[in-house]
Amino acid sequence: MQARSPAPPPAAAPPVAVSILAAGPATAFDGEPAEPSCFRDLNLDQIVAAATAPKAEYNLSPIFRAPLHDIDGVLYRQAIFRDLERPEVRATLDAFAGGMRALYANRRRIEAIRYERERQAWFLDGVLLYDEAVRGFAAAFAATELVSAGLIAFRDYLTAYAGAERFTRLAGAAAGLKRELAAVSYCIYLIGGHVHVGPLTDEPDFTEEILGVFEKFKEADARDHRVKLSDAGEMNHIEAGILDLVAALHADLFGRLDAFVAANAAFIDATLAAFDREAQFYLAWLDHIAPLEAHGLAFCYPEVTQGKAIGAEGTFDLALAAKLIKDGRTVVANDFQLSGAERILVVTGPNQGGKTTFARLFGQLHYLAALGCPVPGVAARLHLPDRVFTHFERPEVAGSERSKLEDDLMRMRDILAAATADSLVILNEIFTSTTLADAVWLSREVMTRLENRDVLGVWVTFIDELAAFSPATVSMVGGVDPDDEDSRTFRLTRRPADGLAYAMALAGRHGLTYRRLRERIP
Repeated sequence: MQARSPAPPPAAAPPVAVSILAAGPATAFDGEPAEPSCFRDLNLDQIVAAATAPKAEYNLSPIFRAPLHDIDGVLYRQAIFRDLERPEVRATLDAFAGGMRALYANRRRIEAIRYERERQAWFLDGVLLYDEAVRGFAAAFAATELVSAGLIAFRDYLTAYAGAERFTRLAGAAAGLKRELAAVSYCIYLIGGHVHVGPLTDEPDFTEEILGVFEKFKEADARDHRVKLSDAGEMNHIEAGILDLVAALHADLFGRLDAFVAANAAFIDATLAAFDREAQFYLAWLDHIAPLEAHGLAFCYPEVTQGKAIGAEGTFDLALAAKLIKDGRTVVANDFQLSGAERILVVTGPNQGGKTTFARLFGQLHYLAALGCPVPGVAARLHLPDRVFTHFERPEVAGSERSKLEDDLMRMRDILAAATADSLVILNEIFTSTTLADAVWLSREVMTRLENRDVLGVWVTFIDELAAFSPATVSMVGGVDPDDEDSRTFRLTRRPADGLAYAMALAGRHGLTYRRLRERIP
């Protein structure tokens, strides 16, 4: 009986792809998704633009435009943020990102090269750059203490990938081809107006003889007219033609080079490429808030809930804070809380007193929390909304068939039609173009519908009676310096409306405030 040879061991299964943006199946945050409708009202467009600008090559805006809708996903990202706040973890990612940037620069260079043989040389360099980046990252990450499930899962993937035969074979083959190419030798013959290439033979070396002949003409301080060719310079057509002749002379080697390049054209692992980009989402946000933290502003990881009991301590408008710090001005923080049956913060008070800023910070907090980001504040407990709806005053459009009131009503109708019990609704000074009586009636109708939907939200208004509309409404009032009624504290406190909001708004509209009157009366 003939002995059977043992079956070869089964090939190792490829590592399972992971994402550090989501614990489940990875979502492709590519393309240019539409900007959420709340972005401009809440100044989130400014915040995202400022955070992503330093890393424009990664196209991070699509990630910032896709908030999460599950608490586990938010916690997954928060844990990764916490890991990346540690300098040793950040350093390993920065080193890998640097290696990948060098690799992508190599790829862009290849795309710009006209001659195939030169492209192949750069391709081999790219494979070795990739190998160096991956091996270095795998070694450093293996020695790094991690807590987050996302980074631990990715490290497991990276370790398996870097140790897989396919990866080690790729780098080994590239290095071997480079060694063989470096050892290629040949002779160039210039015959008439033609260039010929042949095998290297024992040709005499006239270098020393020529140097000896010209030695007597040498001047000690003579200028060196030699030109150093840049490694980055593209070869010319003569060099390319010579290289083609060399390739024909060494057909076997260059045939293997052709096959290697064709077989490994897409050698960059998709999961590693995605990780390189996804990591920049976290690093971009940490870099964006770092200068604010350096100025003493607090950021926290909010408790995210599906419940309606929410609040925040020491929070602020992130877009405004960046401008104030740049101008050397003070940032005023605010607190808020909703509990029990409370659902809507009704904000009243003097103009320019921070009411709109408060509405914006309320929306910013919830949106940023849904991204898994650290948010402005000492502490926060926030609702995870399905959508954030905003209705801020907009200037009338010339030629529009709608009146301002009609536009307000149409926009409000759309919000009420789409809002659910999990939505956030932020209203800022609506129905200002009609009479007080009509504004009160319309506002009461809207408030009733919002309560019926059990939404959370903020309503900035000049109608003080909305603040005591029902147990679902909570009054917050903008502060004024008791020693100077024209000086705003920008602090909003939880207290009954003082009945002056509409009067002050009306006086301001007609230039009848105390300050304006004093300016006009000598």
